[in-house]
Parts: sequence; structure tokens; C-alpha cells
Amino acid sequence: MALKTAESGSPKASAQPSLKPEDQELARKLEEQAAVESGLAERELRAANLRAELTAFERRYLHFVGSRYAELDEFKARIAEKIAREQPGNERAQQAAREARARAAETKSVAGEKSPHEPRAFQSSPEMKKLYREVARRIHPDLTSDRDDRVRRQQLMTEANQAYERGDEKRLAAILTEYECSPESVKGEGPGVELVRVIRRVSQARSRLAEIESEMNLLMRSDLYQLKTRVEEAEKNGRNVLKEMIARVDQQITLAKQRLAKSSSDSH
Repeated sequence: MALKTAESGSPKASAQPSLKPEDQELARKLEEQAAVESGLAERELRAANLRAELTAFERRYLHFVGSRYAELDEFKARIAEKIAREQPGNERAQQAAREARARAAETKSVAGEKSPHEPRAFQSSPEMKKLYREVARRIHPDLTSDRDDRVRRQQLMTEANQAYERGDEKRLAAILTEYECSPESVKGEGPGVELVRVIRRVSQARSRLAEIESEMNLLMRSDLYQLKTRVEEAEKNGRNVLKEMIARVDQQITLAKQRLAKSSSDSH
């Protein structure tokens, strides 16, 4: 008599269907993608912060110090030109005047027109940072392999960076909504194709991470960053380096004015 393998009337245990290898790999890659994109969004935020802080510091420096250097170089150019007029046969004086005028024009061009309002330092709220991370995670152009979608993302990401630097939280939110509701955000079809897309997205995100690291290293080696760091370190110790620089340049401007006025009175 055959042995019973199950009690009469008891339901058979239902076997759980195992995932196909491509489904398992897709699930694993999706987890990797989420982790890499989260890290990328964080690094994008740090890079955006660094760019915005340097831009804001540069505006402050040009407003307070750069404009004064432009004024000083203008006086130096006038002095050199006056000497050149008084010594028309002195080629060295003529060359010095040309160089001084070129330097004054360059300094003025870099400093720009002085605004009557003091530029404010860059500051970002936790809400702005969170929103920027989400924008970078969803929209960054290096997270897609579709050419048309990439172009669209590049445009939106440029706008997002500009909005972040301005502190325009409303525009940042609008950019994210604009992309989320666009046809480009809809992806299809099947685990095999999606797996290839995810693999490429992960690769693209890792490449972008390397680019960001390189960009940030360049920024942190720049003269502007070194000056910003020196100013901030001094401020922690109670020194105002920009104020000290302003005082030194103002003193040089006063001396240049006196020299120009004296030479003018002597010529009369």
C-alpha cells in the first residue's frame, strides 16, 4: 500500500515563483542606481554651494576692494600719462603710460560698475538644499542615455543652478514639477531593456561624480578660493581682512591723488 504524502483534504503548499535572473539583476542594479544617484545629488549640492559661495565672495571682493583698485590704477595711469606728455621724447615714459592705461582698463573691466548696494553673502536654507538634491537626483543630464531627454535636462539643470544661486526656491520647485510632468520622464518596457538602461545610468552617474570631484578640486586650488579661505579664517580670529585691504588701497589712492595734484600745480 502506497504511503500518503499529505493528509486527505489538506491544501497543497503553494510554491513561490522565483524571480528570473534578469529580474534579480535588475532589482540589484536599481538599488545601486538609487544609492549612486543619491550620492551624486549630494555632491552636486556641494559643488553648487561652492560655486555660489565663490561667486558671492567675488562680488563682495569686487564691490569693496576691486573697485578701489580700479580707482587706484586710474590715478596711476593719469600720472604716467602726464609724465609722458611732459617728456614726449622719452620712449620709456611713453611705454609706461601705455602699460598703465591698459592695466587701468583691465582692472576697471574686471571690477565692473560699482553697485550702490552691498552684495550679500550666499546662504541656503535646509529646505533649499533638500529641494536641490531632489532636482539633481531626478533631472541631472548625466542620468539619461536618451539624447533628446539629455538636452532637455541640461537646460533645466542650468536653470536650477541659476535659481539655487539666486536663492529662488519657488523656481527650483517649478523646474522639478515641469520635468516630472513631461513625457520625457516616462520610461518603458521590459526588464531586459530596463536593465541595460539602469546599467548605463549607473555608469553615467559615476562618471559625473568623477567630473564633480575634478571641478571642485580646481575651484579649491583657485586664487579666489584661497583668498576666501584666508578671509574666513581671519574672521574667526576677529580680523576683517577685506577691511584691512580697503584701508591699504584707500591710503594708496590718497597718495596717488596727492601726487597727481602736486604734479599739476608744479606744472603751472
